[in-house]
Amino acid sequence: MTTATTPRADRKNYHHGHLREQLLEAVRQLVEAHGADAFSMAEACRLAGVSTAAPYKHFKDRHDILRGVALLAMTRLRETMQAAADAYLAKDPRRIVAFGQSYVDFARAEPGIFRMMFGLTEGHARDPDLARAGDDTTVLVERVVAEHLDARQGDPQVKLRAYALWCFVHGHSFLCLDSKLPGEMSKIEETALLRLVGDAMLPAIEG
Repeated sequence: MTTATTPRADRKNYHHGHLREQLLEAVRQLVEAHGADAFSMAEACRLAGVSTAAPYKHFKDRHDILRGVALLAMTRLRETMQAAADAYLAKDPRRIVAFGQSYVDFARAEPGIFRMMFGLTEGHARDPDLARAGDDTTVLVERVVAEHLDARQGDPQVKLRAYALWCFVHGHSFLCLDSKLPGEMSKIEETALLRLVGDAMLPAIEG
């Protein structure tokens, strides 16, 4: 899990050919430690061990590099969710629990990045890359729901229930990060909660 301690880049591994990746990782660490609005590009450059002019070889401005960090985070989240789904067969109730848990666990592991991902995507429909990354995750959720229900992925009920499932785990994730849960919730209780939600939102489709 990422901690809030002062981050350090692994400068021994720095190479000019990896400048873009090095800068993205430095900014990711700073966002996680201090938030998306509480660091300077000069700090990112120092952390990455590069000159203050280096970022502009690959990024237009501060927003552009944050966008790059968000895109990588969206990919990591989708891959984490895919791995959770792949661990169980379709229609296994444990698959839905693990799928939702992977989302919540990502939020807990990278709270600063998780907040930035959704704070940065305002108007993301105008950004093809961000829109595509979001759509890819939506397609994954809808596919898992369709497989669980043995239904067609484009079925309106599949889309509706996939959205309802996402609304729950997304809201629960932010309640966890904001310490708004009614008391401490154990892992067993959270698993039971996700199972309850999965059973309620994903009954068999009739007809």
